Amino acid sequence: MIIGVLREVLENENRVSITPDIVIKFIKLGYSVLVQSKAGLKSNFTDDQYVESGASIIDEANEIWSSADIILKINAPSEDLPDETAALTGSKTLVSFFGPAQHMSKLKKMAVENVNVLAMDCVPRISRAQKMDALSSMANVAGSRAVIEASFKFGRFFGGQITAAGKIPPAKVLIIGAGVAGLSAIGTSVSLGAIVRAFDTRPEVKEQVESLNAEFLTINVSEDGTGSGGYAKEMSKDFLKAEHELLKSQCEDVDIIITTALIPGKEAPKLITEDMIEVMKPGSVIVDLAAQQGGNCAYTQKGKCIVQDGKTIIGYTDLPSRLASQSSKLYATNLYHVIHDLTPNKDGVAQINMEDEVIRGMTIIRNGKISYPPPKIESPKPKTITKSEPKILIPENKDTTKQAFPVIPFLISLLLLIGVGSSAPASFMAHFTVFVLSCFIGYMVVWNVTASLHTPLMSVTNAVSSIIIIGALIQVSSDNPLLVIMSSLAILIASINIVGGFAVTKRMLDMFRK
Repeated sequence: MIIGVLREVLENENRVSITPDIVIKFIKLGYSVLVQSKAGLKSNFTDDQYVESGASIIDEANEIWSSADIILKINAPSEDLPDETAALTGSKTLVSFFGPAQHMSKLKKMAVENVNVLAMDCVPRISRAQKMDALSSMANVAGSRAVIEASFKFGRFFGGQITAAGKIPPAKVLIIGAGVAGLSAIGTSVSLGAIVRAFDTRPEVKEQVESLNAEFLTINVSEDGTGSGGYAKEMSKDFLKAEHELLKSQCEDVDIIITTALIPGKEAPKLITEDMIEVMKPGSVIVDLAAQQGGNCAYTQKGKCIVQDGKTIIGYTDLPSRLASQSSKLYATNLYHVIHDLTPNKDGVAQINMEDEVIRGMTIIRNGKISYPPPKIESPKPKTITKSEPKILIPENKDTTKQAFPVIPFLISLLLLIGVGSSAPASFMAHFTVFVLSCFIGYMVVWNVTASLHTPLMSVTNAVSSIIIIGALIQVSSDNPLLVIMSSLAILIASINIVGGFAVTKRMLDMFRK
């Protein structure tokens, strides 16, 4: 089969669906790759790089539409471009972002003949599908870029400074929504030196927020906002009232607000209202990452940056495209994992297995028929357990012959020890005895460590360090100055290793502690 890569036609779209390094991987899977000329130019990938990777460069998009079996894109075919919408015919497969819930009319137009459409924004949020989760990849980029856009409009440093010209206070940043985009925004803001606070209706994200050195804000109303698929759900009136009071008080204090709150299948909730914006300080900045779905801010305008009463409100919807090279690399990797799973035999032939939960979830058109929302898997009926008479298990005949004791090596070792003991001085035998016992005890201690609250690696290394310390303590009282110095260094280094091991283990455990 042939994979075709098209140059994106939407305005301000700088990404490309695959990168030269991914071309190599597709070829190893048995595919041929066609890339439209200058498709990756805005992402800093030249045609020569694609050719060196094994792809063929095609000038016209129509030729790729007609020749390729699988079309890879960032955005779905535009309804404003009839030629592009109608180009998917025959038994071709399209893989791209689509938004089927918001574009049902486009979905119906494309459900013709035997075409297949796989939506990258419909990948199920399960552990096995994380490698294909393009939404999370783009959200990660958008969250980081949102902070950069805010810093461009903000009139001060993020981090505080004390200079000869006076003190510069750090910026205060509020992140609403601690999903992938929110956590990315938190990490970038903290790295720039800002005081960061975060709010989310899902209490389980508190630990993730605090692990990034940000403050997690809470309200007095006890209610879990965790919805299906890891997203947030709609909250009660009491919760919304308390939330409004909290956010309003924060608006009076913070300098920058980044909102990321979304509810699947619905418009973005309005969290920053007119009265909140009124109390914000002049020069404050709001970056609304939910602008595509209507926005979390009352004044957000999709795709625009406006100034309202001295406050800047950014509603850009192309933030991943503003980091085109990085976004393209992440998206291309997601696409590769999709194609990899579609090619079980690694023979360059894609197979859409509707029994695969991931593939079924992202397939919105199958053989010309709409398959969105995805059909549910019929769980097998539980088997009826019938009572039966207990069976007597007769053990199988096994070879129970005990392994023979190594008599000859034992006798040889014993004779060697007797020979050494009879001829060696007494001082040597004393040291030799300590050495043998140390080896035995060291082996038993190191290899019988119980890693109950400790990682196995740290447990073993700490056990080794403990033995080193014991040996060093014995030798530290020696009359030889060099021996004393070496023993002291051994005690110091081994102690650092032990303390550091427990510190690392504690941090690892804190990441999973509820």
